[in-house]
Amino acid sequence: MVTTNDFDQMVGDPLGEWTSPDPIVPTTLEGTHVRLEPMRRTSHAIPLFHAFKAAPESIWTYMSWGPFIDAAELGQLCDSLVAKPDWVPFVAVVDGNPAGMCSYLRMDPTAGVIEIGGITWAPSLQRTTAATEAIVVMLAHAFELGYRRVEWKCDDLNGASRDAAKRLGFTYEGTFRKATHYKGRSRDTSWFSIIDDDWPRVEMRLRTWLDPANFDPEGLQRRRLDDLIVGR
Repeated sequence: MVTTNDFDQMVGDPLGEWTSPDPIVPTTLEGTHVRLEPMRRTSHAIPLFHAFKAAPESIWTYMSWGPFIDAAELGQLCDSLVAKPDWVPFVAVVDGNPAGMCSYLRMDPTAGVIEIGGITWAPSLQRTTAATEAIVVMLAHAFELGYRRVEWKCDDLNGASRDAAKRLGFTYEGTFRKATHYKGRSRDTSWFSIIDDDWPRVEMRLRTWLDPANFDPEGLQRRRLDDLIVGR
């Protein structure tokens, strides 16, 4: 339905009763397979460093940081991320062990917009149910608080991140050419989003995939998330 104003101009839909949400604050987010803890250098830098040591250096190719020479250098990153006013960084903990990091960033409560990014999983977390659930937990928390739009951005050449966004239900919105640069390289940035209108459908699909009934006794998925259509 098209909304018009008194001058017969097309305008955006009215906000209705929506009000700006509060800024997201550091708090533990619990899933069935993963716990997201607010990042703390003292608790996380050393075990995260050892978890990442098992990974090939290529996991850092599309990140603006890493690899790290020691836990102290990783700890400096933890401190810098925690200090950013529009970031809320987390460490993904599985079976008591820190296994990756992810963040809310570019938080803009006035507009109701936030981004999920800074995602780096150690080998023990990659391609696991816990890795998918970590993002689902972050999405659910943002929309429950009243955010209207959650963004995902990545280097346009990072095929793995682009595929992950699509798999999780984000909609591709376009590529910003020469949007930024890092590690001495230019970066075109792909933009993806899930908006609050999409979220009920996307969440149902994700929760259906995460349902224990979708996994056999060995923990293998019965239906792939890529192929899952809720209701079939």
